[in-house]
Amino acid sequence: MIDLPKRTLGGTGVEVTTLGYGAMELRGAPRGPEISDDAAAEILNAVLDSGINYIDTSPDYGRSEELIGRSIARRRSEYFLASKCGCLVGATPAPAGQPNPHVFTADNVRAGVEQSLRRMNTEYLDLVQFHASPSRDELEGAGALDALRDLQREGKVRFIGMSGTLPNLLEHVQMGVFAAFQIPYSAIQREHEDAIARASAAGAGIIIRGGAARGAPSDWEQRSNYMLPGNTARERWEAAGLDELLEGMTRMEFTLRFTLSNPELDTTIVGTRSTDHLKDNVDAARKGPLPAAVVDEAKRRLAAAGSAPA
Repeated sequence: MIDLPKRTLGGTGVEVTTLGYGAMELRGAPRGPEISDDAAAEILNAVLDSGINYIDTSPDYGRSEELIGRSIARRRSEYFLASKCGCLVGATPAPAGQPNPHVFTADNVRAGVEQSLRRMNTEYLDLVQFHASPSRDELEGAGALDALRDLQREGKVRFIGMSGTLPNLLEHVQMGVFAAFQIPYSAIQREHEDAIARASAAGAGIIIRGGAARGAPSDWEQRSNYMLPGNTARERWEAAGLDELLEGMTRMEFTLRFTLSNPELDTTIVGTRSTDHLKDNVDAARKGPLPAAVVDEAKRRLAAAGSAPA
């Protein structure tokens, strides 16, 4: 078996697999389909058995943290565990399609991290990222950043990160306090491409989200905040004529390998509840980036179709 490629996560010195696992798919109702404890244990153990060593979750993701704690806490040394903070502790999950509330106070950040530690049955989190891309004023005004630094000094958090988006993302990079950034990016969602390069040049680790999902036909009618008004994933894909570049690949494989072709990427988190889909993702990741000529041609076509750096 060919091992999954690894890259160093920015200045952390930690080697992570270029394919990570996004555990949002384990959230359950009301924001997703129900999932049993056994099904969650099966997919999480399959993730580790495949060689993936990066797992991303959040208190916002329903049962996800709890299921990680139940299913793989005994294998804690095998994976780098990333979660989020700022998610309102004790809040009822918002209905599907609506944002969960976030509160960036010192008390809520500490309560959230302590809750994540209990849920996932671990003494430390490798990375805690501020969720929902708060502004610098929000981070500093009520002590949220200071609280996370205190938790880091206590050994409960190894590295501090940001799940960020434009326009606040550039301000986050300038702050110089984040070891890693989680940023949306894919072939048909390239608006953050320049911001990713800037964050990487500053020495931060780069975690890509959405790097394969937007290649799924089931996602094609979803509209992104970072796409032009009225421009769906399907419209961008078809306008760019990307099917002509597949050369035997599935759309999912092409999309994932396009994401892996970004030289600034350290890992991309891809979620699934299916062991078959997991295997397909792992096989694609083992093939690595697309040929440079294919990437260049895809970018040329995509730019004309509206998918270009902001």
